[in-house]
Amino acid sequence: MYNIKEYYEAATLEEATELLAANPNLTIIAGGTDVLIKMHHGQIEKAELLSIRKIKSLQGIRKLEDGTIIIGPLTTFTQVVNDPVIKDNIPVLAEAALSMGGPQIRNVATIGGNICNGATSADSASTLFALNARLKLQSKLGERVVPIQEFYLGPGKVDLKAGEILTEIIVAPGDYQGYGGHYIKFSMRKVMDIATLGVAVICKIKERNIFADVRIGLGVAGPTPLRCREAEAFAKGKTISRETIAEIGKLAVKSTKARTSWRASKEYREHLVEELTQRALKAAIVKAGGEEIA
Repeated sequence: MYNIKEYYEAATLEEATELLAANPNLTIIAGGTDVLIKMHHGQIEKAELLSIRKIKSLQGIRKLEDGTIIIGPLTTFTQVVNDPVIKDNIPVLAEAALSMGGPQIRNVATIGGNICNGATSADSASTLFALNARLKLQSKLGERVVPIQEFYLGPGKVDLKAGEILTEIIVAPGDYQGYGGHYIKFSMRKVMDIATLGVAVICKIKERNIFADVRIGLGVAGPTPLRCREAEAFAKGKTISRETIAEIGKLAVKSTKARTSWRASKEYREHLVEELTQRALKAAIVKAGGEEIA
């Protein structure tokens, strides 16, 4: 079933980067929920695998003294859902993680693998886009930090250079403190299905009825996850009302590059963007301390 040519297992990050430097053909595997599917379908032949699942430095979630949240790429979706740092500070990410697959998949699938797979339907991606997450990447030659919006280059393609490993997902305090957020996944089936559309909205409110900031992340609205910059710029400083929210929904569509597929037509996806952006924003307003908008 699985055509595996070589298999290595690293115990430390240093060992993993050394192995990658020596053999650039190695494919990294952690939870395996994406890699094994690709192997099963023949997309990876004579696989040379490097398992990083035992590297403790890549596991877990912590909050630094300055409020920065660090998410280890080997953290499973179940751990994201249940982690107190996530639940207390960025619960919108827990909402997105809970929508990913079923319990069995969430128990083994890692958030780092979900990102590095490069799929526009990745359940964590649109929320991390809205949170302005940054990614720390390390190789034998050194490390670099890139905004997640720049990491996605195209369908299934990410800016992971030869020999690099994702080591940290970073959310700065200014990008979540004082914000409320909400995630909506729309799929044809309620469970165990890839998203037809994923919408993550976070917002900050001032004077109880004015948008101080709004950020909208979308998945499956284009070849990569994306942000709705025009809608976000319009929202800033506007009084919260049904009319403002409706206009934000309309403007969100302008940022999309939806296409027709067997899951949904371009027109239907654009309808979902407009409608679900409004629904997610209304929920985010309440979570940010604003009044409910009917």
